[in-house]
Amino acid sequence: METYDVMTTTFAARSFTSKPVSRDTLHRILDHARFAPSGGNRQGWRVISIENSDLREKLQNLMTPTIKAYKAMAMAGETPFNSLEASLVDQATIDATSSEMPFAGNLAQAPVVLVVTVDLKKVTAFDQDLDRVGVIPGASIYPFVWNILLAARNENLGGVLTTFIAHQEPRAKALLGIPDHHAIAAMIGIGEPTQQLTKLKRRAVSDFTAIDHFQGEPLNSG
Repeated sequence: METYDVMTTTFAARSFTSKPVSRDTLHRILDHARFAPSGGNRQGWRVISIENSDLREKLQNLMTPTIKAYKAMAMAGETPFNSLEASLVDQATIDATSSEMPFAGNLAQAPVVLVVTVDLKKVTAFDQDLDRVGVIPGASIYPFVWNILLAARNENLGGVLTTFIAHQEPRAKALLGIPDHHAIAAMIGIGEPTQQLTKLKRRAVSDFTAIDHFQGEPLNSG
């Protein structure tokens, strides 16, 4: 596919058909995704393909409380788990919320489930001393994750990046044998989407750009 076509039609596919994805196809996806940039070209990623059904079920059970909390916060009009504002949703409301959710709530339905980790010894964190949640280390892992999704689209597949499992990272790391110096960055589902979207809704460039100052004039074409 043409590069811009891939970029503008790669959506968060959360529901998949039963068509399997071969190991050869997955290998080809990762073989291309590995050319993503990372700090110092240290390539600190590790990918675990979760094929065992019992293991998927255990990961599913770990995510269930987080899914329920996320949905309850979202239904209350909050941005779930944001680092600046404490949630006002009580535990009783969370407990009463359904855990149903495409992909994250049904790992058994995805032909491919990947857990992506990053070696914290191999990422630079310029923001580690700031009084906020760190975001800089993500620059050395999420380009790789996004390349996986772009490569999947090029294979006429779909995929989705989720991070629910990171909320239960200690237990997930113990389950998967992930060493202490690695962090869980993402869980990815890949498969043939039940519906391929081609018209994605995104803000216009002028809505999120500014020249010379945060409140500066927007960048327009022409």
